[in-house]
Amino acid sequence: MANSKDKVTHHADHYRDHRSGNLNHRKYQKEADVCIVGAGAAGGVLAYELSKAGLKVVVIEAGPFWNPQTDFASDELSMTHLGWQDTRIVSGNDPLQLGHNNSGRGVGGGTTHFTGVFLRFHESDFRTQTEDGVGEDWPIAYQDLAPYYDKIEKDIAVSGPKHFPWGSYRGPYPYPEREPLSANAEMFRVGCEKLGIRSVVAPLAINSAPFDGRPPCINRGFCNQGCMPNAKFSTLIHHIPKAIQLGAEVISDSMVTQILTNEDGRVTGVTFVHEGHAYEQKARIVILASYVVETPRLLLHSANARFPDGLANSSGWVGKAIMPHSSNDVYGKFPEEIRLYKGTPVLATTQDFYETNLNRGFARGYTLHAHGSRPVEMAKGISKNAKLWGSELRQAMVDYNFYGRVTLVGEVLPDPANCVKLAEEKDEYGMPLAHVSFSYGSNDKRLIAHAVAKMNEIIEAAGGTPAFVTDDTAHLMGGCRMGNNPDTSVTNSFGQTHDIPNLFIGGASLFVTSGGGNPTNTVMALAARTADYIVEQMKQQAL
Repeated sequence: MANSKDKVTHHADHYRDHRSGNLNHRKYQKEADVCIVGAGAAGGVLAYELSKAGLKVVVIEAGPFWNPQTDFASDELSMTHLGWQDTRIVSGNDPLQLGHNNSGRGVGGGTTHFTGVFLRFHESDFRTQTEDGVGEDWPIAYQDLAPYYDKIEKDIAVSGPKHFPWGSYRGPYPYPEREPLSANAEMFRVGCEKLGIRSVVAPLAINSAPFDGRPPCINRGFCNQGCMPNAKFSTLIHHIPKAIQLGAEVISDSMVTQILTNEDGRVTGVTFVHEGHAYEQKARIVILASYVVETPRLLLHSANARFPDGLANSSGWVGKAIMPHSSNDVYGKFPEEIRLYKGTPVLATTQDFYETNLNRGFARGYTLHAHGSRPVEMAKGISKNAKLWGSELRQAMVDYNFYGRVTLVGEVLPDPANCVKLAEEKDEYGMPLAHVSFSYGSNDKRLIAHAVAKMNEIIEAAGGTPAFVTDDTAHLMGGCRMGNNPDTSVTNSFGQTHDIPNLFIGGASLFVTSGGGNPTNTVMALAARTADYIVEQMKQQAL
């Protein structure tokens, strides 16, 4: 077995080998078994699992093949390019701010800059219509994903508490919980305890001890700017390198612009643009594992005579019922220093308000995190919401070290009016820009109001004074939801589109409801389940 130094050397060589951008000598007419569009949370898992099964896999990623040691920096502003910064058109009563806060661009996708919070959905998340009369039921139950949650958490050595008091999984996690806690996490836990709210150290996809040749976390605190030491999991440093070792090919800096179909209505591959030149990748199976905005955009743009409304869209549900998480923040000022930049951003959490309690005046629920903040992030948030500018903003930020923060991850109910469609304006590839429309529903607003009040209480109980409330969203989901009824969904429970049997969708686009917690664990569990299904179907020659 290679030692840690050998693995680090291998990773460095691997980044150099796959960042050259030279495609001149590639035989593009060679058909792959599987072409995966997108190398994020879902695409990485799919690439690894399908390569492990012996399939010829090609992954095409719009962004760069990052090298954490040379491309990541301890710099809040410069690392916003880890998010998808291309122009989108937004509308609705509550237009979304798209970019670094909810998307990724480059190998690893959003996992390169997520906080690493790794929560499971609860049983009720899959049965919201049956249990609470809102949303829609999923075509699967928690029990269908449970073995895949187990698999993913073990595979990447999730750290967490010995006992997790909410949901079906109560721990222990594969690796011990992270320590020491940041001052912000301590503040949060003190406030929760005084109010009788249960809290724990958050389950994290961040090493609490050496794992797989990677070091434990040193509390550098730049998780959202890319983890240079590689202590935080991402598919960039875990699944993708393993897939390449098994024979997968990763083509980075390449924008997929069209999904190709034949006269039988099956997909035959994709076209993509690299450095201004168009190429074709043929494949027996195509999996769209890209962002919630980009997957519907590509399906709609790939319309043809046989599929005039876009691929996989006979139901009319492609692009519909997108759901962000509400992600309001409350900043509180304390008499002693908190220093929000110190330590891993999220080290404490509570899900005491996750399940429906009709006495609160709304259905479903939310998670609260103690969440660190960088100075620019805080300044942008409070200047927008408190309308601070100039000397007033400067005065607030002079006291930056004395602020603590609590963040909401709130469930947003699905609404078909919240959607991704094509705009008239076009991008550099000749593709229509995405037009993203979003408005909160009345239940969403009542949930946010309750959560903000609770966050204020926690800060006050911890000895602080609530000072600023910011509104934000995160974790975009939906747009190509799964279901048993082809008239009201885009795919079956395995991400296989109802209309085209060899076209699959992976990632958060499949979500039927949003849940009230961070979605990455569920994204990856669904991807592992889809991989098993594809392997079995190919063995039976059913694809």
